[in-house]
Amino acid sequence: MTYEQLSNFSNTWGLVFLIIMFATAIAYAFWPSNKKKFEEAAQLPFEEGDRQS
Repeated sequence: MTYEQLSNFSNTWGLVFLIIMFATAIAYAFWPSNKKKFEEAAQLPFEEGDRQS
């Protein structure tokens, strides 16, 4: 396998991998069962008191 073939292979499959990862992240963010978790996390800066984890 030459450098040119390897470069073409990695460019193609790297792009496919990144598109799949992006679609997975978007699906996770907009999945209905995650809505409550994200709403609670969005309100954390407005809670009173010092909560340390």
